[in-house]
Amino acid sequence: MRNKKTGKRWLLFIDLMLFIFLVFIDQMTKSFAVLHLCGKDSFPLIAGVLELHYLENFGAAFGLLQNQKIFFILIAIIICIMIAYVLYRIPPERKYIPFNFLLVLIASGAAGNMVDRTKHAYVIDFIYFSLIDFPVFNVADIYVTVSTILLVLFILFYYKEQDFSFLSIKQQKKTRKIS
Repeated sequence: MRNKKTGKRWLLFIDLMLFIFLVFIDQMTKSFAVLHLCGKDSFPLIAGVLELHYLENFGAAFGLLQNQKIFFILIAIIICIMIAYVLYRIPPERKYIPFNFLLVLIASGAAGNMVDRTKHAYVIDFIYFSLIDFPVFNVADIYVTVSTILLVLFILFYYKEQDFSFLSIKQQKKTRKIS
């Protein structure tokens, strides 16, 4: 039992370090965008396809819900708390590694954009696919979007319903009686 608890603590520590690292990377890329792109023309990485283009986004994806700073900060906090709870409950088993990693990515993306909203009242976006005129986005958006898509695929095609029994109240009561 002690070995399982030590393994769980180690996993939570790794989750926290990964979370901090990913938020740091997101914030560093945004600082780079402010220093090198703000007030300047777009910088083409692949002509006609991909550009670095500075944008202050006061809304959500695709410009939705403009100027709703408090709403977005609250949503990010709720998401991070829910993910922290699930990470705490996940058994330290090998099959949950992808699930665990994807949840940390989602929380990191939510936190990265929350830091922007707290500091500036907007999110710094700077990656632009000009080929398809896709909305400008940032590294935190990549964390959230890619990991959410992968998480859905894992839930649909890899995990089974009973793999999530660790989240049920009945399972929590059984676990408490055993320990």
